[in-house]
Amino acid sequence: MADQTRIIKIDGMTCGGCVASVHTATADIDGLETITVDLADNLATVTFDDSKTSAEAIASAIDEAGFEATVANS
Repeated sequence: MADQTRIIKIDGMTCGGCVASVHTATADIDGLETITVDLADNLATVTFDDSKTSAEAIASAIDEAGFEATVANS
């Protein structure tokens, strides 16, 4: 299928360690191509194969790592 790029809002990040935790939480998601986490804006930009995963599934993995993640409206 096609790659999709979405923005995920992440509340609760306070430092570089939080950014690393987000990367760790999403590292094993099949279909996730790239994730760029912006600590200053509390956002992650994700690119993924929508036949393998979804922005909601990626946000859920971030939630499970202890953050409040929601998919921004496209």
